[in-house]
Amino acid sequence: MQGVRRWLLCNAPVVALCALTASAAGLMPAVAAAQSGPVSPHPATGTPALAPTGTTEQIRQIVACAGVMYAVGSFTQISQGGQTFTRNNIFSFSQTAPYTITSWAPSTNGVVNSIQLTSDCSHAFIGGKFTQVDGSAASNIAYIRTYNNTMVNSWGHSANGMVDTILRTSNNHLFVGGQFTSINGSSKKYYVSLNLSNGKDDGYLNLNISGHYVFPGSGVSNTEVYNQQLSPDHGHVLVEGTFTKVQSNKRQQIFMLNLGSKGNVSTWYSNEFNAFCSDKHPFYVKSAAWAADQSTVYVADTGKAPENWNHTFPLTGLCDAVAAFPAIRNGGLSHQWVNYTGCDSLYSVAADSSAVYIGGHQRWANNQNGCNAAGAGAIPAPGLGGFSLGGKLLTNSAGTAGLYSRDRGLGADQIYKTPAGIWIASDNQGGSNICGGVSGLAGICFLPYS
Repeated sequence: MQGVRRWLLCNAPVVALCALTASAAGLMPAVAAAQSGPVSPHPATGTPALAPTGTTEQIRQIVACAGVMYAVGSFTQISQGGQTFTRNNIFSFSQTAPYTITSWAPSTNGVVNSIQLTSDCSHAFIGGKFTQVDGSAASNIAYIRTYNNTMVNSWGHSANGMVDTILRTSNNHLFVGGQFTSINGSSKKYYVSLNLSNGKDDGYLNLNISGHYVFPGSGVSNTEVYNQQLSPDHGHVLVEGTFTKVQSNKRQQIFMLNLGSKGNVSTWYSNEFNAFCSDKHPFYVKSAAWAADQSTVYVADTGKAPENWNHTFPLTGLCDAVAAFPAIRNGGLSHQWVNYTGCDSLYSVAADSSAVYIGGHQRWANNQNGCNAAGAGAIPAPGLGGFSLGGKLLTNSAGTAGLYSRDRGLGADQIYKTPAGIWIASDNQGGSNICGGVSGLAGICFLPYS
């Protein structure tokens, strides 16, 4: 699915911080969790949805700002309450019932992969693969007004390759990642920090990212920063993509940044990320998430099965699995737990103080003994899953299926956590529109806290 889906998963609210000192073991400072859970398996009704246009369309990212949800992706029409609204790759709606779609209707002539808002919500930074924003020339990145449909022409709007991910940090930097090798006058490749005021390189990141994945029979992979997630204390960022060296450090699939006077690569790493999956999936760590208390990092992976897998069970490695790693700032880490789908891809992950949520186009969980079939111990968990913080699948009362489900489609691109619940961004492939047993939820599903 690489090249088709682009998304950013990040925690929505600013979470209250605890002024605690890291332990001698090197653990991250603890952070007070604002959310409790797990979320209800029953979705809210009345949320906007992708209209059935006869083509596959996608919501790729949803973010909240001052009671409004902003959604981007690849779509032309949004439906709600029997009405259809023309919206070209961007729209917004109320964060609370009745989830009213706003009149804001900017447009692009190509996919929007990521969106971030200014602190006052009056402007939005967007990135993707497009050449126009509301009729004005713009190459893959732009700064647009949220009170009308226009682009700010004085802000840089030129990247020579796709922008995959944008993240606004609390120390006033805009981290932009993608396939570009120049952006807004900067020659920095793949990942750069931009000035919020003018879009120029502000010099905060100097990572010299390079390399791509090569092993016998491997599919094509090009250097790219694909996804990123800010930590609850706003002091660290997880970054996923295709690279082999970051700031002279050997890194593959994922790395962690420490945000100080400059952004620098952390010593956090595991040699498990050096392993490869099947030849079609050289890049497989598509998403990551922080635990609410910042003690753990969760990763969601594609990949089918390990490189040169000999069809023996149980499965090993990180391919097509969700896994938990300690968020300790040193190398040599091993996973704390791993749960396998059985050769179905995962694309998104999020966590609150009581559960870990994963999305993809998976059919099962607990399926370490099967590949494209239910092995011994497998439990149905189509499209969406929830796990205890210790890695145990959350199930229905009978224990016969996962607590959560949705139409598989292409897969859930993003799970976005807010104080009210989690929002799942997905697609309408093949008419997919069911979440939690409720129809009419193509592309967007909201699971509230009970």
